[in-house]
Amino acid sequence: MRIRRVGENIHSLSSAELERKLGKLILNKAKRSKVDLVNPEKTFFGILTDNKFLFGLKIAEISPKVFVQRGPRQKPFFHPSAMPPKLARCMVNLARPKTGDLVLDPFCGTASMLVEAGLMGCRTVGLDVKRSMVEGGLRNLRHYNLRSEGMIVADASKPPTGKADCIVTDPPYGRLASTLGRETHQVIKDSLSALQDSLTGGRRICIAAPRSVKASELGKELSLKHVESHFVHVHHSLTREIIVFEMN
Repeated sequence: MRIRRVGENIHSLSSAELERKLGKLILNKAKRSKVDLVNPEKTFFGILTDNKFLFGLKIAEISPKVFVQRGPRQKPFFHPSAMPPKLARCMVNLARPKTGDLVLDPFCGTASMLVEAGLMGCRTVGLDVKRSMVEGGLRNLRHYNLRSEGMIVADASKPPTGKADCIVTDPPYGRLASTLGRETHQVIKDSLSALQDSLTGGRRICIAAPRSVKASELGKELSLKHVESHFVHVHHSLTREIIVFEMN
């Protein structure tokens, strides 16, 4: 039994005391069970966050080392604006694709999202307006023995692709990313508007944008359902908003 604290939580509660009480309840319910602290068959896991307690059975664990090994500078093609693999994996998870689903990234860049989606067993398609990024993204995918359904030089506001099961993307913004002279909010609004036809009802878009752009409001203007937002501090002048939309 393990308890972890994430973000804001109920500080008056003792993690050790919760672990002890929950462990006792589990043992009382499962009379034939035994405690094995070295090689347990089952591990129960609890998370305290936002004055809530989430509890369940741990069914899998991914070592943080693999994300370090896939860091932006560890890949054959590097760009300073590349999304860290751990955050890219989180965004793919928020879009909720299943194994075999087609994940579309209309601003694929170095293919951070597509690498993580591919390693999860998803099919992938990437678009980018710059040929150099598409070629570099292909190099990164091949480095992990991943194949894409297509890596296409194209403008996300005029996508040449058909249907996808979800969209996961990090549009260009900041000094090191190219928006081809357009304002970031306009790039996001135009692409969201154009990409709606790629998804059916209930499917999800997970997009990252500077908090100052208020991309969640742009999505609402386009009648997208705003499911949730999470904020990630990058440095003093950038906080990313990770936004999840759902098609109506």
